[in-house]
Amino acid sequence: QVLLVESGGGLVQAGGSLRLSCAASGRPFSTYAKAWFRQDPGKEREFVAAINWSGGSTHYADSVKGRFTMSRDNAKNTVDLQMNSLKPEDTAVYYCAAGPLMTTGWGSYEYWGQGTQVTVSS
Repeated sequence: QVLLVESGGGLVQAGGSLRLSCAASGRPFSTYAKAWFRQDPGKEREFVAAINWSGGSTHYADSVKGRFTMSRDNAKNTVDLQMNSLKPEDTAVYYCAAGPLMTTGWGSYEYWGQGTQVTVSS
């Protein structure tokens, strides 16, 4: 059974930082692209960041560019999202996803975690 588990969410003040982690188990994901999406209640799921299988290429949503950094460790089967200079509008449930291609479309990703809540207070 494939499993993606996110951790690291929480409550932080505006301007603060959080680091999200996603651990994969059940199959080797070293050849899969990974991505982070987020969703606020009543809103569409939104692309945040993606990284290719080797970690050599990343892509970020304009809204987080320069503030968020995504990385991966294929030996540990993990991906991280370092979030700095957080804003109240970053508040959402953050989801880790894995799929064969690095894209911004959530429909391209085959495997999803359960999500972790990030709340940024003003």
